[in-house]
Amino acid sequence: MEFITEDERAQLKAKLDGLHANRPKISERIAEARALGDLKENAEYHSAREQQGLEEAEIRRLEERLATAQVIDKSSGAAGVVFIGSMVKLKDKKTGDEDVYRLVGESSGEMSDEFIEVTTSSPMGEALMKSRVGEVVNVRAPRGVKSFEILEIL
Repeated sequence: MEFITEDERAQLKAKLDGLHANRPKISERIAEARALGDLKENAEYHSAREQQGLEEAEIRRLEERLATAQVIDKSSGAAGVVFIGSMVKLKDKKTGDEDVYRLVGESSGEMSDEFIEVTTSSPMGEALMKSRVGEVVNVRAPRGVKSFEILEIL
């Protein structure tokens, strides 16, 4: 089962609604391209059909995720425990570098200067889940194990 925050659920729902709203536009593109004649060599027609297939697959994927995901109320978690939706300030034990990480169900794909997004299924996310301030978590990375101290849950 996948855990997501209410914000993530809202983002998925908005993306799904956008894809549903685009269905008539794609159908219209296909109809216009079909009216141009020979479908064998009609690049516009094939492009529209390909886009339709990709968007329909994405709709099915998003509907499945929304149907099976468990929405977690961030406020219901125990105080001082890292859980999905938490922002955590970590210190790399080797370099001393400090960074802020946000634990999410699925990556939004957006870049931020304020924090680094990690999913619950990633090695970092698995290590952070249910940890507490002051603990040292070990993360199995491609270049070896890295240790981080949890300084603060924001």
